[in-house]
Amino acid sequence: MSSLNQSLHQRQKQELALKPKMLQSLKMLALPILELESFIKQELINNPLLELRDEKDEEDLDDRSFESDPPESNVPIEETEPSPEHSETMNEAKELTEILDQWNDYHQSSDGWQGESETEHTETMVRYEEDSRDKFMEQLYPYSLSEEEFDFAVDLLDNCDIYGFLPPDFDIAILASTYDIEPQRSEEIHQIMLNFVPKGISSRNIAECLIAQLTDEQKDNCVLIGIIEEEFSNLIHRRYQKIASHFGVSEDTVFAMRDQISKLDPKPGLRILTTNASYVYPDITLKMVDGEYVVIINDQITPNIIISPRYRKMLSRGFFDKDTMHYVREKINSAKFLIKSIYMRMRTLERVSLSIIKYQHDFFYNGSGLMLPLTYSVIAQDLGVSESTISRVVKHKYAETPYGICALKDFFTSTAGMDDNYESISRQKVKSNIIRMIDQEQKDNPLSDQELVEKMKEDGLNISRRIIAKYRDELGILNSRLRKIKS
Repeated sequence: MSSLNQSLHQRQKQELALKPKMLQSLKMLALPILELESFIKQELINNPLLELRDEKDEEDLDDRSFESDPPESNVPIEETEPSPEHSETMNEAKELTEILDQWNDYHQSSDGWQGESETEHTETMVRYEEDSRDKFMEQLYPYSLSEEEFDFAVDLLDNCDIYGFLPPDFDIAILASTYDIEPQRSEEIHQIMLNFVPKGISSRNIAECLIAQLTDEQKDNCVLIGIIEEEFSNLIHRRYQKIASHFGVSEDTVFAMRDQISKLDPKPGLRILTTNASYVYPDITLKMVDGEYVVIINDQITPNIIISPRYRKMLSRGFFDKDTMHYVREKINSAKFLIKSIYMRMRTLERVSLSIIKYQHDFFYNGSGLMLPLTYSVIAQDLGVSESTISRVVKHKYAETPYGICALKDFFTSTAGMDDNYESISRQKVKSNIIRMIDQEQKDNPLSDQELVEKMKEDGLNISRRIIAKYRDELGILNSRLRKIKS
């Protein structure tokens, strides 16, 4: 008979724990310039030690007299010796003051170097419509999908109507076969997409759409599932008694099921339509200076910050208890970390921009308008950072270039095929060739997708017909039959 033994073991395990300050720094890294301005102003509200600098000279602030203010203590200043903690706090406050002065001086010198007025900055703001479909597909990134599987998922979404449904009798397996994906794997990818937010998009029918939105507990309810799959038509026409007799339950139960179903969205696709227009302000400006590109961080709209005069006075006199001293030191450290995070954001953004220019040399220096295949991992390896850092840096950020305002993420494009030298071809280059060839085609005898493939091969680009058809659809170009114009 085996006996039970108790033992004590010690195990060492490595874990990555993100502290609140680290999370704040990562959040600031992902913020575009306009949101960063709002974030800093909110931090000023949370940190009373900091204030916005007024337009008048700071000399008035330094020369301000506090003699009229009531004393904080009855002990004469001459008879009071500052404590070590107070001296340390004073040194930290002086250090923070120097940091803020340098930061504000940098803003002033940057404004003077660029010589741009506030009106000119306003003109660089552009209107754009955020593509919610792209944001929906971003949920695929955590999954380990191959390029073919990712393209299959995108194609699946492209086949959905505005309500989020696939066409009637749509065969997912046939679409998967064009990407050399097994039917079982295609169904797994489809189930993943059905559970994205909003749930139910890419459904083949209303039942699949509604069931995808149910909780695990609701999916165990046979009556609820049965009503959705078998008696949905009767539910719409309010034939509650017929439904109750079919499942052998009371009408109150049917009413309860109806209330749960009424909270589901029968048209989830409408929630990812592009409807909201926004305005963007470029985070950086890329300018050619003496034959080389320089990166200018557009941070002129970020506020200039100073230490509150009230807290300056308290620190200089030093008459407050230890709790207040601890509070002041905490706010000083918070302010120093805020400035450090802003600087690190600027520095990282500058390094990533310079790396993008290096890898997209032909686009920037030759003005070809064509980009080479580029991924986050290439820039991450170049800078010695993680891919997630690159993703945060380019997210929702824009660059003002000699060729217009571009989203930083547009400089990253995946491989669409290979040329005769076995070098990767970017999607953007393939699309540019498609537009050029179709513009030059005979309108009474337009080029088919296969003919486009052959013409691409003549130019040394080996692209599949499936890729041609996909990019043509993305460009909003009709097929050859619909493009044909009889002379």
